[in-house]
Amino acid sequence: MNNFYKFCFLVFAVFSMVSNAQKIAVLHYNGGGDWYSNPTALPNLIGYCNTHLKTTIDTKIAEVTPESSDLFDYPYIHATGHGNILFNDSEVENLRTYLLSGGFLHIDDNYGMEKYAKREITKLFPDTKLVPVGTDHPIFKNKYSFPKGLPKIHEHDGKQPQAMGIFKNGRLLLLFTYECDLGDGWESPEVHNDPPEVREKALKMGANIINYAFLN
Repeated sequence: MNNFYKFCFLVFAVFSMVSNAQKIAVLHYNGGGDWYSNPTALPNLIGYCNTHLKTTIDTKIAEVTPESSDLFDYPYIHATGHGNILFNDSEVENLRTYLLSGGFLHIDDNYGMEKYAKREITKLFPDTKLVPVGTDHPIFKNKYSFPKGLPKIHEHDGKQPQAMGIFKNGRLLLLFTYECDLGDGWESPEVHNDPPEVREKALKMGANIINYAFLN
């Protein structure tokens, strides 16, 4: 693809994301991991954002594949699961273009995904290190305050929750959360029997992430 067509494609991609700014999607990836886990999570998060942030996010959750041009319809893409996630070369190129043209990918480890996700993030941005997202970053305070950073929702291995990111020109364009399990906290109360205050923390953190993705 020559530079002119690349430019036209990026213009189209940015326009598409702006014009569809109130939609989000889940990433249907390859590799065998359960990309479809936490089915009530995003609907509940959307409901929370529409109530408390006054967003008008479409309640229908789309499924997009990494190689699809439909990626560019969504300013926020969510990926989760417990196992392997794998991108081929064309998927890497498409995802990278999506992210560099204004998209946002949030990979939330549902336990057991970390080593695979980090491997694929390195494929996406081999020259950019995945780094901790500091507690002073807007994602921890743009709506709700999290002075200590990412909240702990589920214990798993008892480690500290981690928020890691890929930054380009000061913009966080890929967020990887693990040892936290935000998605489980977004699920309906009867799924994990989390206390209301734990679910509230998860939803508030999720609202901050959505707010950042929509505005940056």
